[in-house]
Amino acid sequence: MALLRLARRPAALLLLWLGAVCGAPAATAQPGYQAMIDALTRANEAVVGIEVTAADGARSAETLGRQRSGSGVVIGPDGLILTIGYLVLEADAIQVVTHDHRRLPARAVAHDLATGFGLIRPLLPLRGISPVALGATAPLEPGEALLAAVGGEDGSIAMTQLVSRRPFSGYWEYHIESALFTSPPLRNHSGAPLFNQRGELLGIGSLFVGDALGGDGRLPGNMFVPVDLLKPILAELQQTGSTRSSHRPWLGLSSAEQSGRLHVVRVNREGPAHAAGLVPGDVVLAIDGAPVSTLEAFYKKLWSRANPDDEVQLTILKGSEIRQLTLKGVDRMTTLRRPAGI
Repeated sequence: MALLRLARRPAALLLLWLGAVCGAPAATAQPGYQAMIDALTRANEAVVGIEVTAADGARSAETLGRQRSGSGVVIGPDGLILTIGYLVLEADAIQVVTHDHRRLPARAVAHDLATGFGLIRPLLPLRGISPVALGATAPLEPGEALLAAVGGEDGSIAMTQLVSRRPFSGYWEYHIESALFTSPPLRNHSGAPLFNQRGELLGIGSLFVGDALGGDGRLPGNMFVPVDLLKPILAELQQTGSTRSSHRPWLGLSSAEQSGRLHVVRVNREGPAHAAGLVPGDVVLAIDGAPVSTLEAFYKKLWSRANPDDEVQLTILKGSEIRQLTLKGVDRMTTLRRPAGI
């Protein structure tokens, strides 16, 4: 499938897309198509651009930059917007750009490290925009045609398809059990919503990946965080700005799986790993005496502790020498600047 980019509010082009998906020419489209066109048009109009300036001294600016831009989608009648959390991490100023080019100031509502979701809310009413419905990913099958949308001044929609669904572990101490992988990829994927053919929200764009199929197959695509993860925590996010699951041990390690081992590729200068003397090139062999060879196993063992600041025993290979190191975990949420509102 080639990536098909379509202009904003593309009712006619959506009809063409649905005709291709459903196997019928647009010229002979059945009346039922109109309901799908209307639903997708409303969903597209709920997509917004997000422009963020991080606070002075934000720790995340080193990797994410101070100026960030991406997308989000309105999910609440009060204008609540769902996006990807790294866009609004340590945000100082946020602007929302609607499909009709209105610019509205917004504030951060929540950032969840466990899922990666972020929530923001405009400070002025989002008139004329209906919230999208949250869908379910369980019925999805590989090969199903989906629609991804980008907000902002250059907003557009793009046809893509689901190619796999599987656990995902990120090098930045992140893991979810059922990520959605699509192809062809969107390059401006950050916070981009993913819709089914009924205009229901299925996921939020997080990454560009080179292995959307998984395994040894090399297929460029995107990873989307499934909206199923949002439903049980949405109330908690709005009430507290985070979730209990986000308050877990953080070591400040970026690691990669190579040849059945965990190789350290980056160490945060303000994290426990740096204080303990870990450097890029070290290899993590075990945690608390339990051998680990995957990011998933490493994270699950690390996060099994009751308290974020518990001690962690790491077995490290430094060159040809094996060392035992004791680190004191840190609650990552306490190290980040909290935007006004959270």
